[in-house]
Amino acid sequence: MSYRITLEIPDKAFSILRNRPDKFARELLEAALCKWYEQGKISQSKAAEIAEISRYEFLEILKKHDVNPFQYTPSDLDAEVNL
Repeated sequence: MSYRITLEIPDKAFSILRNRPDKFARELLEAALCKWYEQGKISQSKAAEIAEISRYEFLEILKKHDVNPFQYTPSDLDAEVNL
């Protein structure tokens, strides 16, 4: 199942960003997935599933957006080291 969401974006936004509407929509989805992953709301696997790409491809998107692929806090690392 999927849902269609309609956003009204001025035409000049596409020319400023030098993107076609379909490419803009894809970049918007990728940016949202990266942010949700960074916030710990979704996993890499779930993000890849939503984007209909492989996990490896999602890792490349994280790299493009300068998002660290490792979701460890200092306390997580400390707990793991002190097992």
